Amino acid sequence: MKKKQVLALCLALAMAMGTLTACGSSNNAPAADNAVDTPAETQAQDGAEAGAENTTDAADAENAVDPANWGEYDALIEEIRTTTDFVEREALMHKAEDMIMETGAILPIYYYNNMYLQKPYVSGVYVNGYGFKYWMFAETQGDTLRLNQASEPDKLDPALNSTVDGACLAVNSFSGLFTYDENAEVVPDLAADYTVSDDGLTYTFNLLPDLKWSDGSELNANDFVYSWNRAVAEETAADYSYMFDAIKHNDDGTLAITASEDGQSLTVELGAPCAYFLDLCAFPAYYPVKQSEVESAADWQTNPGAWCQEAGFVSNGAYTLESWTHDESMVYVKNPNYHRADEVKIEKLQFMLSADDTAVFAAYNAGDLDFVADTIPTDEIQTLLGNPEFHTVDQIGTYYVGFNVKSDLFADKTPAQANAMRRAFALLVDRDYIAENIGQTGQKPANTFIPAGMADGNGGVFKENDDAYTYPDEATTGYYDPEAIDENVEKAIELLEFAGYEFTDDGVLSDATPISFEYLTNDTTTHVAIAEALQQDFGFIGINMTIKTVDWNVFLNERKAGNYDIARNGWVADFNDPINMLEMWTTESGNNDCQFGR
Repeated sequence: MKKKQVLALCLALAMAMGTLTACGSSNNAPAADNAVDTPAETQAQDGAEAGAENTTDAADAENAVDPANWGEYDALIEEIRTTTDFVEREALMHKAEDMIMETGAILPIYYYNNMYLQKPYVSGVYVNGYGFKYWMFAETQGDTLRLNQASEPDKLDPALNSTVDGACLAVNSFSGLFTYDENAEVVPDLAADYTVSDDGLTYTFNLLPDLKWSDGSELNANDFVYSWNRAVAEETAADYSYMFDAIKHNDDGTLAITASEDGQSLTVELGAPCAYFLDLCAFPAYYPVKQSEVESAADWQTNPGAWCQEAGFVSNGAYTLESWTHDESMVYVKNPNYHRADEVKIEKLQFMLSADDTAVFAAYNAGDLDFVADTIPTDEIQTLLGNPEFHTVDQIGTYYVGFNVKSDLFADKTPAQANAMRRAFALLVDRDYIAENIGQTGQKPANTFIPAGMADGNGGVFKENDDAYTYPDEATTGYYDPEAIDENVEKAIELLEFAGYEFTDDGVLSDATPISFEYLTNDTTTHVAIAEALQQDFGFIGINMTIKTVDWNVFLNERKAGNYDIARNGWVADFNDPINMLEMWTTESGNNDCQFGR
């Protein structure tokens, strides 16, 4: 019998006896500040002796930071960016994670892995922990690789894209100073070599000779100066503009970057030493775009991505976009001016654009596709486990549910009551069930936003104990306790009562104080299945959640604009440092979908 069925049966029996039991399994009470200097063994013992109590209560909600007043968090992120004390930096990042978890607005579900199907005659494809898929050095039967990565891409401009599927298209059609190799190591790409000053603040990159755009025109360091300044310009409105905060900014808002007179070298001044700066240089937002191409669009000043909304635009990577039938297909062809063109064996990448994972799976089985990423029907995964064509790759990322802190759901509540509501919802979610029965490929249930395995920026792993920090024990004092099912539900009801809701003797919401909200998701089977699991978890105590499914592009833009109550979300790291998972939540970040500080 499935766990969800057991929980439902237990609840039904308990309600029949007038006693509330089982249905949730999370505890979002942050305990990192209390855990510093406490050995993990002592934590576990103390937690066991105390009965592994949940610590989330109304006092936590009262004391939590108000997401409407987010200046403290913004200042904390700036301190993390500029400190040169890496032990202190790690501690500050733990503090930042505690702050976002204390809001209750981020409900981690599980830590990501990446799955894909690849025909046995395809070789040379490699995938890294950031979700990037590199097809440019692959080989297959004939000269065409037929793929499905996702549905219609939202943006192809590397400075404007903020999705994994868009990044996969970018890394195969654009090139930056650095890239990732098949071992997931950052390596030079357009850079021939580089030097770093003794203080770690000045990088000088020498470019490879004779670099060209796909139209055959010269590409040089001035293109990087233009592109990086464009990415941070207010009128560009790039979601990732904050990724350039590692670079020193001039008084006029431009970046402290200069090209040599001959255009063969680029000098970059940082505001503080940045151990992951080369990783930034491998990230698509740092890729160059051609100024004349960008500004050839009639409305380029008000629509910065207009230049690449149709096929035929100039790029500098392994492939260029030859044709694009929107919502149906894309065809990329080999770029003869790519600096590694002699290593590119496949002449054409042919994409099927679809979010219908059943149709995509059928096309793969019929032999019409050679490679399928992510869009695999949930009910087919069990039959694929052990199939040599089915692959999984660990990712540094977290699947989570995001709450719009400005939603009308919280409109008549005090900040503490709104916080209590969000924490209560989190306590009702059975993450184990979702990971085991919907994810099915070894995803680990998540108790915090920073994913398992992420480095700490100080030579260790963020979620492991070291000399500078003792991480909260998950089973006793952490954010999420999968064993405390009864306690989690009881605590959720207490928090909702604090927020002004009434309950019957059977532990169900009173008709006098109903809770109804809409959950926003895109329409692939995995996301819908998770939404239905949440709907059932919330429904156990009478919360009414309706599910709204929309197309991928609509979903992204509605979520970004804050046009939702609660939405599915996920973040795969752009580089292996916790700052990447934390700085996205600053007030002005384009990726701040929860609307903190807005």
